[in-house]
Amino acid sequence: EENRNFFAVIGLHPMNLETGVLREKYKEANKEKMENVFNYEEYKKIASSEKVVAIGEIGLDYYWKPKTVKRKQIFKEKQKELLLQQLKLAKELELPVVFHCRMASHDLIELLKNNPLLRPSNAVMHSFVGGLEELKQYLDFGFHIGFNGIIFKSLEGIDFDEIIKNTPLDRILLETDCPYLSPPESGMKRNEPIFVKHVLNKISEIKKIDMHELSQIIVENSKNLFKI
Repeated sequence: EENRNFFAVIGLHPMNLETGVLREKYKEANKEKMENVFNYEEYKKIASSEKVVAIGEIGLDYYWKPKTVKRKQIFKEKQKELLLQQLKLAKELELPVVFHCRMASHDLIELLKNNPLLRPSNAVMHSFVGGLEELKQYLDFGFHIGFNGIIFKSLEGIDFDEIIKNTPLDRILLETDCPYLSPPESGMKRNEPIFVKHVLNKISEIKKIDMHELSQIIVENSKNLFKI
C-alpha cells in the first residue's frame, strides 16, 4: 500500500489447502504454507484493500494428486469447494480472477459452466497450457490468456504457436511466473521479471506485429482487466 506502482492479487492456491490426502512428500516440503480451511472473512478483509486488484491464483491442480481412487475423489472435491468459495468472494467484491489450472482443464470448465452465477466476467488463465478447444472455451467465457516462458517448451499435444495465433490481441497478457519458466534466451535458471521481454518478442513474431505496439496493447489489457 505504500508503493503506488505495486498491486496485489490474493487467494488460497489449491495446492496450499490441507485436504488430508496429499502426498507426505509434498506436505513436508510445503508445511509452512498449508492452510486447513479457507478463512473467508480474513481473505475478504485483506482483499478489501484498494491495492488488491484480483482474487488469485485460484483454481484446480491435480499434479500432486493421491494414488487411490477414493483419495483422488476427496482431493478433487475439496479443491472444487475451495474454488467455489473464492469465486463467491470475487463476486462479492467485484474483483476479477486469476485462474490456476494444472492437469484439470476439463473439471475447471465444467465447474464454470455449472456455476454461471459465480463465473467471473473478467479473468485471466494464468500460464495457459491447453489445446485450441480449451482456448476457445475460455475465450467464450470472456477470459484473458496469460503467456510466459512455457511457450518455449515442447509439450505433447500442445502447439503454442497456434494457441498464440488464435488468441485475440485484446485478450493477451504476459507474466513471468518467477522464479519458474525462464525463457531459454535468458540463459538463467531462475526467472526474473525483465525476461518477460523474450515472451513479448516471441508473440510479436508469431502475431506479426511490432513489439512496441504489442507492448502497449498488453499494458492496456492489464489496466482494463485489473482496473488500474
